[in-house]
Amino acid sequence: MVSTPALTALVSLVGLAGVLTGRVREGRTAVTLKKIVMPPLGMATGFCMFFYPPCRVPFLWGLAAFLIGALIFALPLLLTSDLHLHNGEIRMKRSSAFFAVIIVLAVVRWAARGYFDSFLSLEQTGAIFYLLAFGMILRWRLKLLLAYRALTSGHAIPAAQTPEQAPAGK
Repeated sequence: MVSTPALTALVSLVGLAGVLTGRVREGRTAVTLKKIVMPPLGMATGFCMFFYPPCRVPFLWGLAAFLIGALIFALPLLLTSDLHLHNGEIRMKRSSAFFAVIIVLAVVRWAARGYFDSFLSLEQTGAIFYLLAFGMILRWRLKLLLAYRALTSGHAIPAAQTPEQAPAGK
């Protein structure tokens, strides 16, 4: 495979723009079970890359990448997003730091990729970062799934009041 730093940077920026656009759209519509579950299921098809021998990495490297994604890189997403009830619909609620977190995570991954490219093939680097991203997204979506189930079970803590719902004089 042929890759140049400029091409890698361009593809990374296009991917980042796509992620940010998707997150803006997601915040404007009601969250459904399908919208929570489908991204990790769709992303799971990426495991087929490991049938192609040049993409294979040692098992412990892959496990470490997955765990780093799930335990470290997922934390900012877990802390800056949640579900809440809004006008009878379940919506994504993000802090103002959510987009900054997404951009910082992209920069960290892009910078680390330069380091890994020095001793791994392009395919192996892609596989490592796929496992890192899958661990991150899987944990984040599992948290959202649990929050969704709590909100739809009827036993959920009521959502915070919006300014329009707050009693007058407060």
